[in-house]
Amino acid sequence: MNNNDITLIIPAKQESISLPIVLKNLERYNFVILVIVDRTDIETIESIKYLKHKLIFQQKKGYGDAIITGISSSQTKYSCIFNADGSFQEEDIIKMKNRVIKSNLDFIFASRYSDGGGGSDDTILTYIGNKIFSLIGKVFFNLKVDDILYTHVFGLTDKFKSLKLKSLDFRLCVELPLKVHNLKMNYSNIGSYERSRIAGIKKVNEFKDGSLILLYLVKNFFKKY
Repeated sequence: MNNNDITLIIPAKQESISLPIVLKNLERYNFVILVIVDRTDIETIESIKYLKHKLIFQQKKGYGDAIITGISSSQTKYSCIFNADGSFQEEDIIKMKNRVIKSNLDFIFASRYSDGGGGSDDTILTYIGNKIFSLIGKVFFNLKVDDILYTHVFGLTDKFKSLKLKSLDFRLCVELPLKVHNLKMNYSNIGSYERSRIAGIKKVNEFKDGSLILLYLVKNFFKKY
């Protein structure tokens, strides 16, 4: 299967257990793969050396910075943000590409809460938080994104680059859809099932990162007026 017009941007932080499995599962699809790591994360780097995938070292820190670094390095027609923890479904990437082509979209957002979506990794706290943030996005920003914090996003690479994303941390999760919407790009949702993380470790701090995201949304709401 030839999918060399798609670059997967894979931020990896302390994923020495899961990342080799994720990359092995992706092999049959022939995507272009960029693994974005901090050069001090020796265990993750060593865990995939034998696979010979392209590693890109972050100049700064954070999840957002890893994605920004990956976007700037992508050279294919399409790009897709894909987690290193095994929670995303490989086959969804092809579904997302087909939907983008069929509906003439710039972006498509995977969603656990759209038809056909679901997940085994949500806690009560994260479920409520995701629902609240997604509702804020819809009510206050008119976003058509059902799952605002689920940053499994597929789109045209030139459109990704034109967003000029700036958030170096998890605030990028909401900066991305807000900019897609504000720039009047064509986007939609597609149902996706989130699997349990292979190593069972979340990198998000629900309270700290949730507070930062909420403040980002409030700031951008008042910026409109």
